[in-house]
Amino acid sequence: MKFNFFNKKKSLTNMKEEWNRLGSEYAKNVNEMVEFGEKNGLENWKGKEPEDNREHLADEIFNLLKKANEYNTIEQFRNDYPPSHNPIIKLLETKGQSIEQLQFIDGQKIVFLTGTSYQKRQAYVLDNENTLKLDSTINAIGKSKKNNVFAISAENKITTTQGWEGNIISTFELIETKDLGITELIPFNNGLKILLVASEGIYLIAKESEKMIHPVPDLEDEEWDSYIDMENATLSNDNEYIVVGDQCADHRILNQNGEQIGEVGPQSSYNHFCFFSSDDKQLITNSCHFYNGITIGISTENINGLKIEAYEESEDYKVIDDGMRVYVGLTTRDLYILGDAHGYIRAIDKNGKCIWRHFIGSTISGITISDDEKTLWVGSYSGMLHKLQLGKGFRDEHTIGNGSHYEDFRLILWKDEPIMKW
Repeated sequence: MKFNFFNKKKSLTNMKEEWNRLGSEYAKNVNEMVEFGEKNGLENWKGKEPEDNREHLADEIFNLLKKANEYNTIEQFRNDYPPSHNPIIKLLETKGQSIEQLQFIDGQKIVFLTGTSYQKRQAYVLDNENTLKLDSTINAIGKSKKNNVFAISAENKITTTQGWEGNIISTFELIETKDLGITELIPFNNGLKILLVASEGIYLIAKESEKMIHPVPDLEDEEWDSYIDMENATLSNDNEYIVVGDQCADHRILNQNGEQIGEVGPQSSYNHFCFFSSDDKQLITNSCHFYNGITIGISTENINGLKIEAYEESEDYKVIDDGMRVYVGLTTRDLYILGDAHGYIRAIDKNGKCIWRHFIGSTISGITISDDEKTLWVGSYSGMLHKLQLGKGFRDEHTIGNGSHYEDFRLILWKDEPIMKW
């Protein structure tokens, strides 16, 4: 049978037209619905729920994407087929994986890991568009709030360095926390202590000690164990305070030695996330119910002895957001940028005003920003890492959100596939 080049070309032209027409329509409809919901309440929306009817194109688009990466025609492919999340969900279900622990290094360079705490992880450096695979024994990477201190965990040892690959500050041989899957690793600003977060407990690691600071042991229960769900913790930027929490406990505020000085009860069902503003004047805590949640902001002026009751309105806090189940976040000079279960990132100020929103797709699992606050990298459970230039303007009509951000590319790190860009 003779290959008909013209029919093939026509078929590709039709697919490109369909992909772009339906994609721009879907983005437009979603943006209109979300904007209406923010102004009037989504319960008052009388229109149809937008549908993205391009799933039938997913396999062919994926094959074209692989060829574009193989032949280095990614830029042309990206212009012809702007990326979208919904049409390829069926591929993500089998190929996707978590992109976690993103840490900014310098310039246009970050480090990150694939895989969750209970999986075999792989660490990478992304430098502009170049990806470098790191030592396979690395299972966690963290960065201090100030002073550019990095912490790397590998083979039951944590090493802190001054800067990425800089001079070694200290090493910590893990004994009690040996072999734990590390959810998060936060070195103190001097590199001499570590906050280690795991499902088996949250620990304060020093040179000669590994002190569990959460949960509080039940000394009367002989069968008590330290396993927790939705474990989360943070350090204040000046390292004066530690906040710890989990699904079944209030957020506990501790001093730098791990001693409790306050607590914040959930305003939704389960405590899920916590973070300090860049000036440490506000602490935010998030509690969730299914895929939604409530984030409140508390002044740290009287943090010693602070007591926020669960499920009670109070003048001691303000509602920062009443919709997001927050998974990750960071602070800029003026804003929080938070990533949620629905695949959105939102920039919100200390008074709860949403400055912008941007849809990535899939639950957000990692986020970091450049020191000049112009470049944002976001990872999700889709197995994709998105590089965004903030405020540069939309790149295409398929973008869902109102932040006017330009996506340089999304790096695809799927199971059993070569690393690709889109």
